[in-house]
Amino acid sequence: MRIAITGASGNAGTALLRNLQGQLAKKPGSLQLTGISRRLPDTSREPYAGVEWHTLDIGVDSDRPLLESALAGVDAVVHLAWQIQPNRDLEQLYRTNVNGTRRVLEAARTAGVKQIVCASSVGAYSKAPKDRRVDESWPAGGMAGSHYSRHKAEQEEILDRFAEAEPGIAVARLRPGLIFQSEAGSEIGRYFLGRVIPRLLPGKLRVPLLPAPDNLIFQAVHADDVAEAYWRAIDQRASGAFNIAAEPVLTPHELARIVGARRILPVPMGLLHAVVDIAWRLRLQPTDSGWVDMAAGAPIMDTSRARRILGWEAKTSSVDAVKEVLEGMGKGKGVSPSPLLKPRRP
Repeated sequence: MRIAITGASGNAGTALLRNLQGQLAKKPGSLQLTGISRRLPDTSREPYAGVEWHTLDIGVDSDRPLLESALAGVDAVVHLAWQIQPNRDLEQLYRTNVNGTRRVLEAARTAGVKQIVCASSVGAYSKAPKDRRVDESWPAGGMAGSHYSRHKAEQEEILDRFAEAEPGIAVARLRPGLIFQSEAGSEIGRYFLGRVIPRLLPGKLRVPLLPAPDNLIFQAVHADDVAEAYWRAIDQRASGAFNIAAEPVLTPHELARIVGARRILPVPMGLLHAVVDIAWRLRLQPTDSGWVDMAAGAPIMDTSRARRILGWEAKTSSVDAVKEVLEGMGKGKGVSPSPLLKPRRP
């Protein structure tokens, strides 16, 4: 089987390559891997070695012939490519995230690909209460205040139309919670906190008092567990949507235990929104307030469909995944062969 991965050198892509290299070790010659990215990683080092690489930008129409060439002879495409920064340039993000998805699907159809597995997100869902879990039937209409959520919802619409028009192509989408691993610490810190704040974090974060809104309730999952879900979807030629998250659900009390806080200071979500918005406008940090809107409204997902159909279950708890990424941020950890995951310079 030949598998092509867009965004193959990023957080989830690197974890998926590790997983697929492991599958190859069990059955040599069973898989042929194609990596697609805007910037070429060091292909002499794992997990990027032994992969046929294509450097192109899915967001520009001029690279479509390169994309079609990269997908020639491919059996399954895992579409992971997505831009989070620069989130001051929404036109660029839309070009890559939404139009890029259209181009990948069109190129896959032209190339005769028979399976698409796409990275969606919990952020694609419409606002939901935090006191119960929702399954994959909850509306994926996004949240208006978050460009990330709007783009994910539009991506879902594109996938729906494609699946309806192409019944011969298996179309699956994974909707994971926040994806963490220690090797993504430098990247995640840089994307969401900027280049200065992560340098101030100790290797093991300990705070006596945690300011947090009461409804800051969310789900996370380790990158290796997400990679396993992608592999199972490929291997079983699965279709439809799958919620992917680890246990437990993360609440302010869980976060306080993770960082060793003795007390939680309740903070209104509106105040957090205002502080983040001001800091973003003053360019003190790179995260706009839409991420707060999404955190406030994102549902708590029921993952039973992934367990039932894919036989998937997270091996790493959400607590350990958060601990890993916090340590990775503090120490500036990364994957040096990847331009996206490169460790922070001392």
